Amino acid sequence: MVFNLVVNIIGIVVFIAIAYLFSKQKHAINWRSVGVMLVLEVLLAWFLTGSQIGVDAVKAAADGFTWLVNVSYDGIAFALASWVNVKSMDFVTSSLLPILLIVPLFDILTYIGVLPWIIKWVGRGLAYITGQPKFESFFVVEMMFLGNTEALAVSQLQLKQMKAQRNLTIAMMSMSCVTASILGAYIKMMPGQFILTAVPMNVLNAAIIAAILNPVDVKPEEDTIAKISGSAAVEETTETTETSGSEELANEQVKEAKPAREPFFSFLGDSILGAGRLILIIAANVIAFVALAKLIDKLLGLINSNLSLENIFGVIMFPFAWLLGFNPSDAFQMASYMGTKLVTNEFVVMGEVTSKINDYAPHFRAVLTVFLTSFANFSTIGMIIGAFKGIVSREKNDLISRNVGYMLLSGILVSLLSAGVVGLFVW
Repeated sequence: MVFNLVVNIIGIVVFIAIAYLFSKQKHAINWRSVGVMLVLEVLLAWFLTGSQIGVDAVKAAADGFTWLVNVSYDGIAFALASWVNVKSMDFVTSSLLPILLIVPLFDILTYIGVLPWIIKWVGRGLAYITGQPKFESFFVVEMMFLGNTEALAVSQLQLKQMKAQRNLTIAMMSMSCVTASILGAYIKMMPGQFILTAVPMNVLNAAIIAAILNPVDVKPEEDTIAKISGSAAVEETTETTETSGSEELANEQVKEAKPAREPFFSFLGDSILGAGRLILIIAANVIAFVALAKLIDKLLGLINSNLSLENIFGVIMFPFAWLLGFNPSDAFQMASYMGTKLVTNEFVVMGEVTSKINDYAPHFRAVLTVFLTSFANFSTIGMIIGAFKGIVSREKNDLISRNVGYMLLSGILVSLLSAGVVGLFVW
């Protein structure tokens, strides 16, 4: 165990070194800020996994999400009793249909102003502690609750005002988020303690990796935050001042562009429809990716019976998995799961391991769960670029499109760093 722990520590250093190696401006990295965030992350990981108070708090939160999911089954059973009252519910029923309750619940918290208030003050606190620009700190907290495309939509006025390099930073960060409304689905498939531990870990690591890969000098007059608006709050024709850093101007533009408040039940209906679309998107992606993976395995098998996607990914990702503190055989298995997740999505791997996750050793279980808890994969890149395309100028969007490799690297390094830090405390 001591050897594996040392390797795990070395792995964390290596992941940061890789980010430094690919940094766009090595001389501009704010190492003090990076150091503060790393210390904060290690302390948070220890608190959530190594202290009784932290473990109890995370368990209580996980139990709360489980309770919400169980409540949702009452609504599902009313319409589809034969899907719920069975010995073993299928993936769609047990993990996806509860989203019809959880998404509207979080949208209601946004509608009444609770979530925007939490996001604002946690973001400001994070900026004060870490020394990161206000909006970047604000955004990582925002996407923790709202998801990447939703967070981009409600922050569109700010994105229009910021320079292109800062937009690229936001795009990199967006690779590592996971919306709170989907945590219930994750918790039904993987250990809730580590799912909920991964969320704040990803927030801090998204800021750390972006600060190293793409350091941007933000002048004091540019370091402002425009208020959260709805996704349709700013028309495409809304004019913004690219060079202005005036928070008063930004807030005034939000007021001018913000439409009349939508009636509650109209808002709730739209939220429920949005949740339904999300379920269809996830189900379609999982079915398609699993089928495509099986097809590729069949075709590879025609070349060599030992060839499969799992084995190929195991070879590619093996060094990174080993650096997370595993013996060679466990590292190969972990590597195959990691690679599959990056090429498909987290639900594909979760569906494969959910029946056996509790049979794994604690370190393997914790690291795998934390690594899977993010949207970092190839399909997310397309979603982020598409979201930016509808918000910022073509010049800014082109810069983001030219840096797809950096976006994917950012997502991978954040997942590795989160898994590595949490893994330090679980053996």
